[in-house]
Amino acid sequence: MTDEDRRTTMGGMDHHQAGGAGALTARVQAALHRVRAFDGRRPLVWDAMLTGFFVVAALTEAGGGWRNTAADPDVPSGLVTVLSLFLSVPLLWRRRHPLAVLAVMAPAALVSQWTGALLQAALIQQVAVFGVALRQPLRRLWWAVALLAPPLVVGAVRFPRDGWVQSVGAPLWLFALVVLGAVAVRTRREYTASLVERARRLEVERDQQARLAAAAERARIAREMHDIIGHNLSVITGLADGGRYAAAKSPERAAQALDGIASTSRQALTELRRLLGVLRDDPSTPGAPGEPGEPGTPTAPVTPPELAPQPALADLDELLEGVRAAGLPVRHTVRGEAPPLPPGRQLTVFRVVQEALTNTLKHAGPGATATVEVSYEDGGGVAVTVTDTGGGARTPPVPGPRAEGRGLTGMRERAALYEGALEAGPLPPPAAGWRVRLSLPKDAVT
Repeated sequence: MTDEDRRTTMGGMDHHQAGGAGALTARVQAALHRVRAFDGRRPLVWDAMLTGFFVVAALTEAGGGWRNTAADPDVPSGLVTVLSLFLSVPLLWRRRHPLAVLAVMAPAALVSQWTGALLQAALIQQVAVFGVALRQPLRRLWWAVALLAPPLVVGAVRFPRDGWVQSVGAPLWLFALVVLGAVAVRTRREYTASLVERARRLEVERDQQARLAAAAERARIAREMHDIIGHNLSVITGLADGGRYAAAKSPERAAQALDGIASTSRQALTELRRLLGVLRDDPSTPGAPGEPGEPGTPTAPVTPPELAPQPALADLDELLEGVRAAGLPVRHTVRGEAPPLPPGRQLTVFRVVQEALTNTLKHAGPGATATVEVSYEDGGGVAVTVTDTGGGARTPPVPGPRAEGRGLTGMRERAALYEGALEAGPLPPPAAGWRVRLSLPKDAVT
């Protein structure tokens, strides 16, 4: 056999042994889990079984075996039986009142030591000690010592044949070992409980983060849909109104208005499909009953929504042309040289201009004009001011949560994403009109 074959064989044996040990551990853990589960469901049954075991053991010793270790074998058998019951029956309440159980056992242990019976059933007290260390504040262990020590001292004084080390030292060492075992179990339980609580908190935090992320995404999608649909519908409304007035006098202008409505509608539909396409987990997911994908229905290849880049500063001219076609004269001025702004900030500028002009189309009234000024600062800052000459009301007159529409709120949210500021309000008297100003600082540009 070569060295490689030998290593392969030994590795297989180690793996088999590890697998066997792991399976044995798993079976033991499963059995312990079932025992703990049963104890949790029916604690009284488990307590009765444990108490019954120790009662039988104590009474068996009281049947005559206690004389083998007794200092005085002439102690009445009836007294031994009573002492055995007092040292075992109280265990039924060891879970709820372990220190009280120990206090009930202590007089029986004291009589056993005083009379010289020296019953081994006195060791059952350590079960109550285990319960005190497991479930009670640890400072109460001093009370347990105070209840255990006097019977031991009395026995050592009255019957010194075994010496103090055997009569007092050994039981106290047993007491210490029981306490250490109980503290180890208690620490393990508390550690496991802390892990469970931590897992629960992490799960809650994960759910909260998921809800916050979903809410933020819903707000972003609502903002985008408002900007897309609101602007394009305003342009379509303006074109429709202009086409209606031009139909009687200039059919050519009416046809141009209809062409503009069709173009704007297609553009809005394309952007809406692109936005809604982001929400689909799987473009190939079968549709509802009656749609492609239903059993028995021919399936056609699914065409993904048209993916176009988000609007940027270069698209401002196209936006302004659409607004002018809707009947709103717009003057556009640019100051400074445009820096290479990131796409997110370009989209913010575009959407703010789009929303401001949409509000002008809705509220400024007939005969209004608008001005869009874009100023680029050294270092990357940008300021945009949209002013119109309309006199219509831009906000509902009733104060409260609806004092600002979704448009102004969306513009402020976009500005806040890049540490910018947005101001919107009427021009100071005597001028009539409305002004929206966006400012993105230099340090916000990366």
